Amino acid sequence: MQQTIQHIIDDAPFKVHMFVKDFKTNQFIITERLDEPFSSASLIKVPILIAVLDYLQNHHESLHQIITIRREDWVDFSVISEQKITTSTINELLIWMITTSDNTATNVLIDFIGMDVINMFCRQIGLMHTQVQRKMMDFERLANGVDNITCARDMAHLFSRIYAKNLLNPEFSQLVIDILCRQRFHESLRRYIADDVEIAHKTGGLESVDHDVGIVYSDVQDYSIGVFMTEVTENDIARQIIGHLSKAVFDTLIGQKGEAT
Repeated sequence: MQQTIQHIIDDAPFKVHMFVKDFKTNQFIITERLDEPFSSASLIKVPILIAVLDYLQNHHESLHQIITIRREDWVDFSVISEQKITTSTINELLIWMITTSDNTATNVLIDFIGMDVINMFCRQIGLMHTQVQRKMMDFERLANGVDNITCARDMAHLFSRIYAKNLLNPEFSQLVIDILCRQRFHESLRRYIADDVEIAHKTGGLESVDHDVGIVYSDVQDYSIGVFMTEVTENDIARQIIGHLSKAVFDTLIGQKGEAT
């Protein structure tokens, strides 16, 4: 597998950051540029999801409390904006933020607990390069060099803890996995996997980056995988490369073993 992966990485026209972690041994199988920070795009929504649930847990607040959504909160690429929704439960906002990568939901949740609280939570759980510095669709701050960032090692650490269910109480820990499993975008990690396996994952993309990271559950073996493409000039090609890398890992860890049994 390592040779196949390295060949795909070497041939890629964009920069590849990547990890594969075997949950049987809790060891990395593949690593590539683990500690090099990059623009997180919508991957940042995963730590936001967990930070909000941690806030609710610590403050004994309800997941089903109603939040007001102002008209000025509506931004592009948002189910909330399309439907002109003005109130929502936190639970609904969390689901929209992950499953449809809703930007309005994300910004409302950032305001709900604050960027400082989110960033402090990231430090507390061991994410050393992950930081929220702007809201979604704030292209003015982005143009000024202010962006949300992370790295492959942070995402590996985060999804390992999601898998271990040791970040939140049991109910919220399972909720995180359930929401990630409802992800509606499947053009990358799942692109070339025909098997009916469960993947708890989150995508993220801008014009110059394309990412997908998650947990693959199967009867044969569970593992986490993250592929993060930077210096991208064609997003669909980047997603195809992520798909090829994911398929190579899947065939080695699950597909061939599954056939043997």
